[in-house]
Amino acid sequence: MGMKGAAAYAGMVMAEFAQVGLMIASKAAISSGMPNLVFILYSNTLASLILLPSCLLFHRSPRPQLTFSLLSGFFLLALLGFFAQIFGYAGIQYSSATLGTAMLNLVPGFTFILAIIFRMERLDWRGSSMAKSMGTVVSIAGAFIVTFYKGSPILMTPSPSNFPDQLFLSQQSNWVFGGLLLAADCVMSSAWLILQASILKKYPAELIINFYYCFFVAIQSAAASLIMERGPGAWSLKPSTRFIAVMYSGVFGYVFQVGAITWCVHQKGPVFVAMFKPVGIVVAVAMGVIFLGDTFYMGSLIGATVIVIGFYSVMWGKAKEEKIDEDIGMRSLESTSQKAPLLQNYIEGPSLPKQN
Repeated sequence: MGMKGAAAYAGMVMAEFAQVGLMIASKAAISSGMPNLVFILYSNTLASLILLPSCLLFHRSPRPQLTFSLLSGFFLLALLGFFAQIFGYAGIQYSSATLGTAMLNLVPGFTFILAIIFRMERLDWRGSSMAKSMGTVVSIAGAFIVTFYKGSPILMTPSPSNFPDQLFLSQQSNWVFGGLLLAADCVMSSAWLILQASILKKYPAELIINFYYCFFVAIQSAAASLIMERGPGAWSLKPSTRFIAVMYSGVFGYVFQVGAITWCVHQKGPVFVAMFKPVGIVVAVAMGVIFLGDTFYMGSLIGATVIVIGFYSVMWGKAKEEKIDEDIGMRSLESTSQKAPLLQNYIEGPSLPKQN
């Protein structure tokens, strides 16, 4: 594994930690009465303000040329991300951050299906391809278990008394509805990864793509907020829970996490990025129970286990295919190197003896 490969693995692990933190921060802010749309607007506006000088600093000259087609792609990418955030935050509001992280493990399966449809992945009857296909089916089955089977509580911890707002603890979870919203979030997130991979082939400038993504999401959420949110209380950053959540989501949730994901998509492709979603399960369970007072249910444990089994089946198939491709490449290189001297001799012809 090269340096870029190791950096991609490390980047995705850190991005998953940031994702779990984003879910918990959004749960706290929205449960304190902050509307989803306003939270998305503030977070993406902050991220845009941070990314703009970064783009000017790291992409001075020559910058890739922007066209109307590319800007339309950026806008569509932002629209997919906007809907993914709406569905995701609403799903967490009706359920929990733990369920939200467990359901995100559907992203590898949906991404693999979309990658096949758009011919970014191949599908044949070899063992590796079958493993990826079966892993996708198993992951989706696990998500159904998590959504429709709650089971008895396993871990149940009261929220610490010094946590600022307790309003969200009194809300009754609508588990199935929240799970369906989170499944819609996964579909949108998978489509987002596929479109992003397509854009990166035409425009390999990660920071600029991230800036336009956050900028267009901020515009879209601003338009929706002005229509949907009329009360002045919806726009307030008080209590402090809202302000802290917005700062975290803007810096770590969008600038860092989206930046790391974009770079990894460019280096390794969308399926590789999607494969790391199960990493967040353990972190989400621990942080959700400790900081948010979430209850961890038997259905979540069983479903998450099934999803992880499917995930690693997909990952094994992907690794197997990459190994086969590497072996084919090595054999092709060796064959070329063996033929090169013969070709060279044929071109140069036999050496003639020197004449005195």
